[in-house]
Amino acid sequence: MLGTIRAFWNDQRGIALILVSIMLPAIIGLSLLAVDMSRMNNLDNDLQKGTDALALAAAAELNGRSDAWTRADNALTNLVSNETMFSAGGIVPLTTGSGTATVDSTYPACRSKGQISWCFLASIPTNDSDPIIPANYAASPIVTRFIRVKALPESFTSMFPVSVSSSGSATDTSYNLSAVSVAGFTSGVCDFTPVFICNPYEDDPDGHTLEQAAANPDLHRRLMELRKVGNGAAAGPGNFGFLEPPAGVGNGAQALAQTIATSRPIGCYSAEGVDTKTGQNAGPVQDAFNVRFGIAANGHFNSPEYGPAANVRKGASSGNGNGNGNGNGNGNGNGGGQCPQYNQLTFNGTGNMGLPRDATTPYMGGRMGDGNWNLSGYWSTNFGSASHPSSWDTTKPTRYEVYKYEISAGLVGTASTGGEVGTPPNSCQPPVTSVDRRLIYGAILNCNALEPTNDLSGHSTNLPVESFASFFLTEPVSSPSDDASVMVELVDITGRGGQGTLDNFLRDEAQLYR
Repeated sequence: MLGTIRAFWNDQRGIALILVSIMLPAIIGLSLLAVDMSRMNNLDNDLQKGTDALALAAAAELNGRSDAWTRADNALTNLVSNETMFSAGGIVPLTTGSGTATVDSTYPACRSKGQISWCFLASIPTNDSDPIIPANYAASPIVTRFIRVKALPESFTSMFPVSVSSSGSATDTSYNLSAVSVAGFTSGVCDFTPVFICNPYEDDPDGHTLEQAAANPDLHRRLMELRKVGNGAAAGPGNFGFLEPPAGVGNGAQALAQTIATSRPIGCYSAEGVDTKTGQNAGPVQDAFNVRFGIAANGHFNSPEYGPAANVRKGASSGNGNGNGNGNGNGNGNGGGQCPQYNQLTFNGTGNMGLPRDATTPYMGGRMGDGNWNLSGYWSTNFGSASHPSSWDTTKPTRYEVYKYEISAGLVGTASTGGEVGTPPNSCQPPVTSVDRRLIYGAILNCNALEPTNDLSGHSTNLPVESFASFFLTEPVSSPSDDASVMVELVDITGRGGQGTLDNFLRDEAQLYR
């Protein structure tokens, strides 16, 4: 009997079945918990990916224009389709469907529809751990930079029989999951010249804004005199300076001038912030502007990328040849890429007339005209009885419109009564036709607001950009001197008020911040 008992005691056959039977409840419980955690994680991913996609779609519409909220609402309701598939309710769509969202009566920047709610934001806290509060909400579409999209809570019922939540009830196996995403719209430009221009309409006494000037021909027809910051000119409305050139172009005035003179700029600049460049010697930079008019730059800029514009009519005569140096006078070259020098040209002599300045300059401290310029005198001097659009008889065009019409109507080669033509001299490089060389581009800064805490004539960093803009050069820069002025018309701006002509420079991007 003792031996039988000892043999039974030492017999291990069937022990696995006993252990499995003992551990089976734990194995089943852990399996259910693993399945629950997987389902919960999948639901959380569904919600987060949905709000991320919806926030990005809406943020792409926040370009500062007055209809930004309307377009963002439309993006949320129609452009993106997401579903949650692991909730207690089965497959639940995150899209709101077409229709009007419900606007929060307390906070007009917030609205909801279906399974999501969203708020338009003017700012977000610096630290991600800080909550977004009503003070961050945007007052209007124009100041909106971010959007917060939230998925309304989705219920999740676990299969694990005991709650692991903090509800205090062992039988409460229901959970609520939600997700929040914050996205914003960033904008920048590439292939842009490293120039900044102080907003000529900042603190405008008549109340006009830069956006109104870009949209109203009566305003952007006004001729502006830009002066270089740091050479007898403070960083105020209508003055200009330089941005930090792209890496690798070198230092010094000549390197900066090359980035301005080239027809193939490589710089990229963000609206979030730009860096200014320490003031440079004026001469090379003025040469960089004038090479666009077929005027020699003292032996510099003699490669094809620095060629002149297709139309360089400027009201100048040179020696015995025509106004652009194509004849036998001092301006005549041998095809070696040397245009006539500035001091070899006589401007606005008998029978030659460049685009006139405005009759009076009542704005911007005497450096912005009233938009009333002598179209009839310019046209009769240069084109005689040639016809022009009849609309010009009732509504005066901008100088840029006239310049473009000369090109499109084949009038560039027409000689004025003094013999000047708009065709660039044979002695210059061939004209550049891939871009409009009479346009310059720059970042618009609100210098009055920035100057007290930034040295805009030195090296300041991360300055916010009001807009990026294009300007038409109406005449060459006067003989190089530190206080020479650049005469321009505003053509277009990016963002609100813009006409879309700068879209090819824009690099708009919606990105997630939270």
